[in-house]
Amino acid sequence: MILCTWKSFSTDTDTYTLEAFEEVIDDKFEAMMMRKNEEIPTVIWTVNYVVIVKRLSRITNEVYFEKIPRNPVCE
Repeated sequence: MILCTWKSFSTDTDTYTLEAFEEVIDDKFEAMMMRKNEEIPTVIWTVNYVVIVKRLSRITNEVYFEKIPRNPVCE
């Protein structure tokens, strides 16, 4: 499901509020995709990036963010 409003989520060590996420990514939130029965989003869109949320392992509830430019410049 695509959400156009922020839904805070937590890992084992961090809680990501809108303000905390925007500070980490250094960009403004636009939307997020949540899978059914999941507490952590799989994709987050910002003004300039598509952020893929990846789990570090199956055992812990830790994630990292992979930032992909939304509009890459091709020369």
